[in-house]
Amino acid sequence: MFLTGLCLLLLIQAAPAQQKQQRPNIIFIIADDLGYGNLTAYNPQHKVPTPHIDRLAKEGTKFTRFYSGSTVCAPSRCALMTGKHMGHAYIRGNSRAPLRLQDTTLAARLHNNGYTTGMFGKWGLGEENTTGAPENQGFDAFYGYLNQTHAHHYYTNRLFEIQNGKTVRVELDSTEYTDELIVRKALAFIKENREKPFFLYMPLTIPHAELHVPQQYVQPWLHADGSSRLQPEKPFGTSEVKSYHPQKQPHAAFAGMIGKLDEDVARVLALIKELGLDNNTYIFFTSDNGPHKEGGADPEYFDSNGPLRGIKRDLYEGGIRVPLLVRAPGKIPAGVVRNDIWAFWDMLPTLCGLTNTPAPAGIDGISFTNALHNKQQAQQHSHLYWQFNEKLYKEAVVQGNWKLVRLKPKGKPEIVELYDLRKDIGETNNIAQQHPAKVKELYTLAQQSKTPAELEVFNWKTE
Repeated sequence: MFLTGLCLLLLIQAAPAQQKQQRPNIIFIIADDLGYGNLTAYNPQHKVPTPHIDRLAKEGTKFTRFYSGSTVCAPSRCALMTGKHMGHAYIRGNSRAPLRLQDTTLAARLHNNGYTTGMFGKWGLGEENTTGAPENQGFDAFYGYLNQTHAHHYYTNRLFEIQNGKTVRVELDSTEYTDELIVRKALAFIKENREKPFFLYMPLTIPHAELHVPQQYVQPWLHADGSSRLQPEKPFGTSEVKSYHPQKQPHAAFAGMIGKLDEDVARVLALIKELGLDNNTYIFFTSDNGPHKEGGADPEYFDSNGPLRGIKRDLYEGGIRVPLLVRAPGKIPAGVVRNDIWAFWDMLPTLCGLTNTPAPAGIDGISFTNALHNKQQAQQHSHLYWQFNEKLYKEAVVQGNWKLVRLKPKGKPEIVELYDLRKDIGETNNIAQQHPAKVKELYTLAQQSKTPAELEVFNWKTE
């Protein structure tokens, strides 16, 4: 009788711990400047196969109309972390402005709900000793780059890491490839936290410029004589180039970077399976914006934006429509393709929903947990909104299959374009003149979707 009572007591005491362990792990992987067409899951004819990333689609859900937070790095990540689109976000362009302590982030929400939070890769939302430093925004662990400029270079003498609760500089041997160092740290984080719920954020730095990768990844794209299999090659840069490493075979180097990215995902998948975490882990894979044309990159050659128009820094679909693959065996069905419309700012409420974490009020995001599980999704967006300003002011509104693009060159008349994405996914036929009422409706939505930026550097004038 005593033993029976003791066993019952032990079971009752163990129950909370078991329940805690049942909360799902979240792994969120972001590639840097990976185009919609750079994955064979979206573009079967792509020159570089991505079998391990494609596994996420085969064993999970592929979203075909998922949008990034912005068309460049920092603001896109701000939308992801804060749940606010570019009409309301604190950071609306590529700068080194830090998030503030009052900015509620996805990481902070999960951390406060008992999740161990780790980030390995590129942050972009605050330097060390600022309010935006990773430890001030909800992360227990961090290793990688703090800003997007430094993250262009894969061989460097320094990275940054949270040590004793503070982000500090760590010295590196500049012959080591940083993507590899970052992935090793991420895998170690999984192993160290396998017994408790964790949020692993992996904002990887490839395949952004510079086009530089260890030779073992380039080798499959070379003939026996060392010439590239991806001809014609146009060497990039000279010894005078300061921004990026010169590259004699940029096509082969880019292909090698895609191969390295695919391998990185394979290693995450293998470790999750090895540790028995497969059935309790959601893995998300996406990109921060469209493909780039820097450092010798050639998006036309690789069909990096697939059927879409535009690249990074554009608000056409090629600049902001990105892959989203989600895998969670036993939790979401395999082989599902969904065409409903979601964006980076929806990830905060969605991941809060998956983890039973309270989402903050006053955000633009909507939880799509039902859609993720291929169920009826009651709440959806009436429209999506973006703004961006480099060289000229740009706005875009998506409402179902309608897309309004507004361009305002400084000192010149604005250009307003309207597209029906159902019939014209490549945005080749501007039908604004044929549909003045729809133009007026979407133009009004754009005006209603924004407030003046709190940071003056982003309070862009459109006159």
